Amino acid sequence: MKLFEFEAKNVFRKYGIATPIGRVVGSPAEAKEAARQIGRPVVLKAQVLVGGRGKAGGIQSANDPGEAESVAARLIGSSIKGIKVNTLLVEEKLSIAAQYYSGITIDRQARRYVALASADGGVDIEEVAASSPDRIARYWIEPGDGLTRTAAESMMAGFAGLTKDDIGSLASVTAALYKVVQDYDAELVEINPLLKTTSGEYVAADARLILDDNALFRHPEFEGKDNARVDDTPWEARARQKGLAYVDLEGSIGIIGNGAGLVMATMDLVNHYGGSAANFLDIGGGARPEVIKDGLILVMSKAGVKAVLINILGGITRCDLVAQGVIEALNEIADKKPVVVRMMGTNEREGMLMLGRAGVGVYSDMEAAAKEAIRLSGGPAR
Repeated sequence: MKLFEFEAKNVFRKYGIATPIGRVVGSPAEAKEAARQIGRPVVLKAQVLVGGRGKAGGIQSANDPGEAESVAARLIGSSIKGIKVNTLLVEEKLSIAAQYYSGITIDRQARRYVALASADGGVDIEEVAASSPDRIARYWIEPGDGLTRTAAESMMAGFAGLTKDDIGSLASVTAALYKVVQDYDAELVEINPLLKTTSGEYVAADARLILDDNALFRHPEFEGKDNARVDDTPWEARARQKGLAYVDLEGSIGIIGNGAGLVMATMDLVNHYGGSAANFLDIGGGARPEVIKDGLILVMSKAGVKAVLINILGGITRCDLVAQGVIEALNEIADKKPVVVRMMGTNEREGMLMLGRAGVGVYSDMEAAAKEAIRLSGGPAR
């Protein structure tokens, strides 16, 4: 789950990280009033869950309340990278002495968190990593040790021009971010830019916080919040609402299986014989008929799907229940696509008989099923 900038800043403040004075608004009139209350030049920032807002025109400044109202009128209702702007964060405009980057994310290869810092804040950190990797300090965090103040200070010591007080302030912010990561089960937390103002204060001018969806049950404060991701396709958004493990792809053959490894192997086989997968859908082990039905209806609703291949290895998943779900889906769908099922395992014979009576092609051989699905989709099978 991605949090909006203002939500992330609300969290950061709990951990002693300074943020600009600001207010979330939903209308030009509210923006004017917010700027009046702040009493100095402001920055109006579109609250959308995409990166690169500034380059896309989603961050603009205003010198007085009247100008803030005009800017808000242009931004609210506009589109930033295809996302409609409904709210703005109006914040005081800070005087900048220096810009830094501080963040913590998961290094999946190392299987631990890694703290990152750079003296090149205010630009895409990915660009810095690609062009000047030596400009990014990294510290891999031992789970049992955490991120100590000493370790955080050692990260900052290599940046030119920093005083001892600067190093201490940057280290404090980065150590606080690690506490956020731990308490909120975060996949990513970052501040870019982390500003040093002309008065010497370190302030989080921007904030990103992404939580692990699997840990949301531990955070009741986010209950009821839409956890759809901004980069979801319509089918991925629907799958997320149904609790289905689904990834949208660009091929013509819908792929459904029980187990991520089996689904990936099925996709590879389809590709090997000249077809292309339209999606990845793992129904998991022990799936009930309604899960199969929901998954098949979802896959068939995609216009580019020409045929569907269902691959089931019945262990705790019963083949007869899979067949029941397939039949229920086909009875409900108006715009049916050809379906090919490969199944073997628990109650295999019963499932195959049920599908056969319903006119669904069913196979015990995985390669034969893949070739038939490709043929039905109109693609080449070699």
